[in-house]
Amino acid sequence: MASVHESLYFNPMMTNGVVHANVFGIKDWVTPYKIAVLVLLNEMGRTGEGAVSLMERRRLNQLLLPLLQGPDITLSKLYKLIEESCPQLANSVQIRIKLMAEGELKDMEQFFDDLSDSFSGTEPEVHKTSVVGLFLRHMILAYSKLSFSQVFKLYTALQQYFQNGEKKTVEDADMELTSREEGERKMEKEELDVSIREEEVSCSGPLSQKQAEFFLSQQASLLKNDETKALTPASLQKELNNLLKFNPDFAEAHYLSYLNNLRVQDVFSSTHSLLHYFDRLILTGAESKSNGEEGYGRSLRYAALNLAALHCRFGHYQQAELALQEAIRIAQESNDHVCLQHCLSWLYVLGQKRSDSYVLLEHSVKKAVHFGLPYLASLGIQSLVQQRAFAGKTANKLMDALKDSDLLHWKHSLSELIDISIAQKTAIWRLYGRSTMALQQAQMLLSMNSLESVNAGVQQNNTESFAVALCHLAELHAEQGCFAAASEVLKHLKERFPPNSQHAQLWMLCDQKIQFDRAMNDGKYHLADSLVTGITALNSIEGVYRKAVVLQAQNQMSEAHQLLQKLLIHCQKIRNTEMVISVLLSVAELYWRSSSPTIALPVLLQALALSKEYRLQYLASETVLNLAFAQLWRPPLRTSMKPRTILQRLTAKSKSEMSFTSRPDSTIPWGGPKRGIGVQCSSGSYTRNCPPMGCP
Repeated sequence: MASVHESLYFNPMMTNGVVHANVFGIKDWVTPYKIAVLVLLNEMGRTGEGAVSLMERRRLNQLLLPLLQGPDITLSKLYKLIEESCPQLANSVQIRIKLMAEGELKDMEQFFDDLSDSFSGTEPEVHKTSVVGLFLRHMILAYSKLSFSQVFKLYTALQQYFQNGEKKTVEDADMELTSREEGERKMEKEELDVSIREEEVSCSGPLSQKQAEFFLSQQASLLKNDETKALTPASLQKELNNLLKFNPDFAEAHYLSYLNNLRVQDVFSSTHSLLHYFDRLILTGAESKSNGEEGYGRSLRYAALNLAALHCRFGHYQQAELALQEAIRIAQESNDHVCLQHCLSWLYVLGQKRSDSYVLLEHSVKKAVHFGLPYLASLGIQSLVQQRAFAGKTANKLMDALKDSDLLHWKHSLSELIDISIAQKTAIWRLYGRSTMALQQAQMLLSMNSLESVNAGVQQNNTESFAVALCHLAELHAEQGCFAAASEVLKHLKERFPPNSQHAQLWMLCDQKIQFDRAMNDGKYHLADSLVTGITALNSIEGVYRKAVVLQAQNQMSEAHQLLQKLLIHCQKIRNTEMVISVLLSVAELYWRSSSPTIALPVLLQALALSKEYRLQYLASETVLNLAFAQLWRPPLRTSMKPRTILQRLTAKSKSEMSFTSRPDSTIPWGGPKRGIGVQCSSGSYTRNCPPMGCP
């Protein structure tokens, strides 16, 4: 936007670079790019039906809407887009623009005079109320209001626009000759998508109202559904700053700036943009015009509610609670039940660690159904299911509840919640240790087509649900010892969610955990220790647990015991049952490695009781295996019974088949089962915990 001087764009609301009024008071103004689009429309009207095939005309019609609504682009890019649709018409447009730019000022004057003929006659070429007709009328009106000096500047800008386009065309031709194959690959990738690119936005001038609204809506949609196709955070913020320079009171631009700052976890800038959004919303009177005197109070209470959500996202729970109390107070004064329902949902989020939080959640779901808020009702049901899963409820009851929420999703076409529901089912089956069911749900989500495609031909959105499903898929393969397959899934995750995207932390943690498990299985404790720092940065509880595991493997028993005891107390306080059981298993392993198996037995029985109570089958199986090793422990350093024989006895009654061989180096010195050492699955990879179903 800022690469071309503002004086070339003839904004009557600006004098000497200073905006004196709302720049969007004018719908459109004439630019060299829009003159080129007008030439295209004029040539399409002059070309007979026989000269252009039906398929070419259809492609041209599909191309017109992005050209009319989008920002200004370079002339060379415009030529390429037209040539893709109709090469013959692209040549005619190029010749027409060249004659106008290399001719005289009167040629441009004559061109605008001839545009009015498009509406004349009994059967005009363009209807006045059509999209193209409205664009032509706006351009003719804007051109007729220009003074002579402004017309001269416009013609000078058209000549410069043409010369820059010619230079770009020559450079592209030279590059194509030197690197033809590479150029073709890049061209195909760029030309498949007609969405706004960085190079297109950077060459454009101040946007009109329609262009700005189209730009903001498209970028907001991409940030929600497919962040990789949106502008980078720095580029988007630069364009938003330029947009706000011409219209500081444009509230929607401030809100997009708020969303953009959330991508990079910038607390100060996101709070600043959010407050500016609601300030501008009140100042412009948009809310008051639509809602009367109620509009002012509505903006205030939703501003407080959004501020509470922002603080909650960054972990500022005290500030979030204060903002939420303010929103509730204003909503009660105005008797706004919808706002109160949102506040009730956020109250549960802030107090979900309390024992009575489920009562608040059930009340929220009932009220949301009563007031006809399916989105809030569905989110409440899924939160309730998640809470019941952590409480150890049976899977069939949870799936029945999710079935009811799925009916709401399909009835109201809530595609985002459909994806979240399937990802939730994947996580629940994983929690209960049913790896086959978890794998089935993950594959179902990945094979689904989205109801809201981002671009033509794109049927899946890169949302958080897909990232969660892919992470579960990678971990399931890693648990089976298939690390090569897990690496392929992670490679796809990295391509789909780049490191600077907001959901990248999910696969980063998954990748670090898989690398850690593989290093521990291979006995590379120094490598595993180096990965602990990265895991701690992403998940502090997981990082402390893995640090204790490394210390235990390095025979630093006292340090490992202290870490595990502190972690056990903390996890019991926050009710993280899954981590509590894992810590108990590590403590028991530490006891028998210290030649105290009798002390380990009560710890293992406690872990088994918790696993049975909360129906965590995978951890229960692991606990039973550890109990068997502890009970078969004997004082000598080496046992006469090989691990293979013990495992065969334990799995004799199992319906699943498993292939184990003893590790070729030696029999394990009997100090208890070293996790993942001495056990080799059928794929040939040493794994920490090979599941009963075996490797695929």
